[in-house]
Amino acid sequence: MSKFQAVRTNPDKFHLSQLPYLLFVLPFAAIMMLPLAYIFNHAFKPFDELIEYPPRFLVQRPTWDNFIELFAASTTTGIPVSRYLFNSIVITLLVVFFSIFLSSITGYALSKMKFHVSKLLSEINTIAMMFVGTAVIIPRYIITESFGLVDTFWVHIIPSLAVPIGLFLIKQFIDQIPNELIEAAKIDGANHFTIYLKIILPLIKPALATIAILSFQAVWNNADVSATYINSDSLRTFAYYMSTLSSSSNQVVGIGMSAAASLIMFLPNLIIFIFLQSKVMNTMAHSGIK
Repeated sequence: MSKFQAVRTNPDKFHLSQLPYLLFVLPFAAIMMLPLAYIFNHAFKPFDELIEYPPRFLVQRPTWDNFIELFAASTTTGIPVSRYLFNSIVITLLVVFFSIFLSSITGYALSKMKFHVSKLLSEINTIAMMFVGTAVIIPRYIITESFGLVDTFWVHIIPSLAVPIGLFLIKQFIDQIPNELIEAAKIDGANHFTIYLKIILPLIKPALATIAILSFQAVWNNADVSATYINSDSLRTFAYYMSTLSSSSNQVVGIGMSAAASLIMFLPNLIIFIFLQSKVMNTMAHSGIK
């Protein structure tokens, strides 16, 4: 690719060659931003604006009352909403960290450490990607119950650590790392964990960012685990509490709390994607090392 073509297609900063693309894309971007703007406006509307018909797109008198009402509320069992939010934050952080660690170190083992069943394990992981969640609900519950995880905090975490698509993506990334680089590190006296930590991880950052987003969204937005495996109200998540708001028989009373909860659920997804989207785009564009 010539230097001129590189400047036109992917400049490091704004370039006049981008102007035609921007003029074409900006109207579509503005339309796609409308739902985002609506979520923010809706969360800060007072009650009379929430039930107003026809509804207004922009808030006229923004207020924090919906958030105050949300966190002042408690369930019929007396559990405060802040407990659900705390559970979601802790569970999500643990799952994201350990799923990245397990996917990356397993991907390194399957890619660069040759042993008898490495190919078989890779094929099993590929087959696992074919199953949708609804197809394994019953066997998953039986296995979870046999391990004594039902109605425990760990039922949110341990089953979510297996990310077949994450392992597959990371293995594909590591496959493209030259074996000579690994051999050179071994000659210098590095063991496998040092190679994994000092060489592999820095080279697969785009894949790690992609796995972080996938794991985060899968856990943060998941209300099914709390509904299926949890009986104790104090162990449930914020996503589950939000689902109870949307399915409440008296939705008019809780419409303000539901709007505030929707923004709280949406905001972390937006933030993590803003910070990691460049890595994700790199993963999709290259699927390996340049």
